[in-house]
Amino acid sequence: MSTPAATWGEDDEWELINDDGFVYRRKRRIPSATTSAPPPLDPAVVEKNRLERKKMALLKLKDKHQQEIHQWEHWSNTLNEMQQKSLILQQQKSREQNNASTSSSDEFIASPSQSSDVDCRHLVDELLSQAESQEAIIKHISNLCDLAEGLCSASEERFKKSFTELPIWGLSPQELMASLMRIIP
Repeated sequence: MSTPAATWGEDDEWELINDDGFVYRRKRRIPSATTSAPPPLDPAVVEKNRLERKKMALLKLKDKHQQEIHQWEHWSNTLNEMQQKSLILQQQKSREQNNASTSSSDEFIASPSQSSDVDCRHLVDELLSQAESQEAIIKHISNLCDLAEGLCSASEERFKKSFTELPIWGLSPQELMASLMRIIP
């Protein structure tokens, strides 16, 4: 059985490491002549680097939000255009109906046999213009859906990219194991 003094002497070979609240022991490293200890970091340089990283992160976030704002503005403008076109088409239809009703009453008085043909033509024209306006609205909505799908796909790609471009994936398995062995003795 070992004595407390012997156990204490063995503890001199170990050092206590506190890594952001995670405390563990590891063997003391004996500095060799070939490997020199890195120079102590200057607190001003560390703070400058931290501020630079923070600034870059905020700039990326600003760019991302700016792109989203532009995208929403584009969608809003497209929706306003669709509403204006629909309003214009409705106004044209009402004018055509007013013209058709006045002309049909005039034609009905003039020739009763031709009035049914004229009414049918006006009805077909009206239905055709409605179908055309609905087609235009469907095209605009389809374009908006394509834009939304593109935005979602880009967001998903950025999310995937954040995981696939981690520095750990650039290492070969041997390099990864070697770096882990340096960390954990």
